[in-house]
Amino acid sequence: MIRVLIVAEIRLYREGLAMMLGSEPGMEVVATAAGADEAVRALRDLEPDVVLLDMAIPDNSWLVRALVAAVPGARVVAIAVPEVEREVLACAEAGVAGYVTRDASVEDVVAAVQSTARGEVLASPRMVATLFERIATLALERSPASIEGRLTARELEILDLIDRGMSNKEIARHLTIEVSTVKNHVHNILDKLNVSRRSEAAARRRATQPAPKI
Repeated sequence: MIRVLIVAEIRLYREGLAMMLGSEPGMEVVATAAGADEAVRALRDLEPDVVLLDMAIPDNSWLVRALVAAVPGARVVAIAVPEVEREVLACAEAGVAGYVTRDASVEDVVAAVQSTARGEVLASPRMVATLFERIATLALERSPASIEGRLTARELEILDLIDRGMSNKEIARHLTIEVSTVKNHVHNILDKLNVSRRSEAAARRRATQPAPKI
């Protein structure tokens, strides 16, 4: 028996979902909640297998994180999610275990609950590809070894000088080049490393350096 908690702000919506899911064989709706406090309390007290969360609720990403923090391992299925890259990635990054789009049917919701209870995720091929691309991008951004492959020799040289605490003017004097040239290189470095501050870029560079021998 899959035990389900439904979280939706609109009473008619959550009660309708409860009636439909409660009539499904092998599925039991143990509680419904209208907001964060009720949802967290029900999750802790009843320990449902799956939480259905209506993403129309304000601060829905915060609520997903709150539920997962309250009960580590909680399986949250986001419902009424627009199937666009930004929205699906936001759900994944918040910690949902599955999602159902706005145009999904009752059968789709049931299938999502069942698959999530089994530890699986239902997603369209397009969204699976998007999620894999995002994972690959994050891995590249977080890989210290990738820095040297992405920056030119001059950019690496300037990044080392930034790490030494030099300003753009000091770097220009040290390398005997124009300040505007240094600024262009710094802009390219920040862009390639996907960071917004010089200090972040320097920290990435330090992470690639071998540890000093003791």
